[in-house]
Amino acid sequence: MGQENCTSVTEFILLGLSDVPELRVFLALLFLLIYGVTFVANLGMIALIQVSSRLHTPMYFFLSHLSFVDFCYSTIIVPKMLFNILNKERTISFLGCMVQFCLFCTFAITDIFLLSVMAYDRFLAICSPLLYMVSMSQKLGMVLVSGCYLCGSVCSLIHLGLALQIPSYRSNVIDHFFCDLPPILNLACCDVSMNELMVFIVATSGEVITIVIILTSYLFILITILRMRSAEGRRKAFSTCASHLTAIIILQGTILFTYCRPGSDNSRETDKVASVFYTLVIPMLNPLIYSLRNKDVKESLRKVMGSTIFS
Repeated sequence: MGQENCTSVTEFILLGLSDVPELRVFLALLFLLIYGVTFVANLGMIALIQVSSRLHTPMYFFLSHLSFVDFCYSTIIVPKMLFNILNKERTISFLGCMVQFCLFCTFAITDIFLLSVMAYDRFLAICSPLLYMVSMSQKLGMVLVSGCYLCGSVCSLIHLGLALQIPSYRSNVIDHFFCDLPPILNLACCDVSMNELMVFIVATSGEVITIVIILTSYLFILITILRMRSAEGRRKAFSTCASHLTAIIILQGTILFTYCRPGSDNSRETDKVASVFYTLVIPMLNPLIYSLRNKDVKESLRKVMGSTIFS
């Protein structure tokens, strides 16, 4: 590409998911419904954990942060996406684009590390139940959660710093519905091999670290469960872990598919579908998975709803 076609940009244009006018209203209503469920379910989960003394345990402390992170990174993307679907002008300022990307990256990476921390928490609860409350103290819980946010922030700032060094772009049209890094790099005029390498390294190393923690934790959990003499104890342990494993498989699989492939293998339309999944669907599913499969959450919700209705 000739250098004369390159220029600095002050704003980007987001093409979105589809150019078909007939789909705009349908997509807007569908995504508004999904975001509405995400909004209510995640904030409702946080509120329920705060008001119910039964849920004041390390497991639900981590779950409240997972709900907060899911709510945040969905909110960073969806309102702007809905606005763009319903408006012909789909612009976002350069600064707004960088902020959106940075915040999304921070919360997405934090989400991945939180799931690994929750796997470690389940390992302690099932494999060392008598020492659980001592081992997983409030102080350790705060340190682990802070570490998750720190990892997300550091990785995001590394990508942001490299992205801000791009001097010019051959176009300001991003073939995506939000400011994700790979489609931005595709527009750069300069050599972005370092940026692409960092995306691959950060995504792959994060996935490897968290998957090793998760697999190791659940291997010991499985061994412990199989040694249980009580069928009821095995059933309860499996039920406790099933929701967590479901959330892990959905998120980790989507992230691996999207970011841990060589750049030449990327299909833009396929990536858009995957992005819809982890920016809209997963934040909606997580609180539903944990509430519908969790006896403590369901009983706490019934108690809170009952006391509200009859107060």
